[in-house]
Amino acid sequence: MIDVVILGGGNVAIQFANAFYKTKKVQLVQLYSRSKPAVFFIDNHIPTTSNLKDLIEADLYIIAISDDAISNFSKNLILKDKLVVHTSGSVALQDLHCVANKGVFYPLQTISKHKNLNFKKIPICIEANNEKDYKLLDTVANSISKKVYSINSEQRKSLHVAAVFVNNFVNHLYKIGNDICTTNNVDFEILKPLIIETAKKIVSLSPSDAQTGPAKRNDKKTIANHLDLLTDKQQKIYILLTDSIIGLKI
Repeated sequence: MIDVVILGGGNVAIQFANAFYKTKKVQLVQLYSRSKPAVFFIDNHIPTTSNLKDLIEADLYIIAISDDAISNFSKNLILKDKLVVHTSGSVALQDLHCVANKGVFYPLQTISKHKNLNFKKIPICIEANNEKDYKLLDTVANSISKKVYSINSEQRKSLHVAAVFVNNFVNHLYKIGNDICTTNNVDFEILKPLIIETAKKIVSLSPSDAQTGPAKRNDKKTIANHLDLLTDKQQKIYILLTDSIIGLKI
């Protein structure tokens, strides 16, 4: 049994706590949160603390806090010969400044506090400074997920940027589409089957092969008609994306 302490009280911390609580290979022995250590949706018999001096002995300490706080927070951890990891996609392993062995345990998924996640389908990217620690992380990751990848810090930064494009930016485009529908008194619900089908296509096709639409065809008449319907800000985004798609064809 691998003993784990989770440091954090946000979305990622809570979801990891729930996932580890359900596996037999990992024992969740303590939860730390600076403000509300008891706000977790799992067995409330698990010890909690808001004082780093009260951290108990464990094999693995997982920092699950905001990216910009990881470096300074880690300076307060004195866990010599223990393994401390963070869960960020954009923070390098070496940005952990604690007296401990260091690693990364990054779940590549958009995570909300109240959504019931199936961790078996969530990719977990791991990194460590030595083989022993890597094997520990590999065991922990495989206890909750069927998709475990060895990704170094530079690869992870690139992966995180790619994730912003396919997740955050795409969601913003949904928002723009919803705004256009609202302005023209059209129910956004009508677009949802198209959104779902588009996402399904890249399971079997590359994004390039799945691309359709007026920019793919270089249909200048349709593009001009679309631009007439849009606000100035929407036009700029439409033109930028259209030029990018047309450019990819060359």
